[in-house]
Amino acid sequence: MRKFLILLSLLLASAAAQAGDLPYNEKADAKAELQQTLAAAQQSHQPVLLILGANWCEDCRALDAALKTGKSAELLAREFKVVKVDVGNFDHNLDIDAVYGHPIAKGIPAAVVLSSDNQVIYATRAGELADARRMSETGIYDFFERVSKVGRDAK
Repeated sequence: MRKFLILLSLLLASAAAQAGDLPYNEKADAKAELQQTLAAAQQSHQPVLLILGANWCEDCRALDAALKTGKSAELLAREFKVVKVDVGNFDHNLDIDAVYGHPIAKGIPAAVVLSSDNQVIYATRAGELADARRMSETGIYDFFERVSKVGRDAK
């Protein structure tokens, strides 16, 4: 019985730790976070990178992990103000998706680059990131490097 309780507590602790690492805040006020990010972008004269995804999505988690390390993390920190929006099971924050032309229509994760005055500069419309778990770290970096050039050119 004691071994069972130890195992159970380890499993619960592991689940809690994993839940803390989930990339999308399902309870966030996404509209407020987006507005705050746009305001920060106006101050810094940087475009906004809006990433739409969900915690259940393996590709979304893979993309998030790739964007937190190495040269991809450096690129995003240098070029964008980033905001992540949870779309649940394609049933959450769909009004935000609609405003930007339904970039999640071909899969998630999806990305939209916005000017600091909230104009769409670029959006994934063909599911370009929907297979992120099979993209290499270099492939993800190269994608966002191309996207950042679009953002720079729009400044």
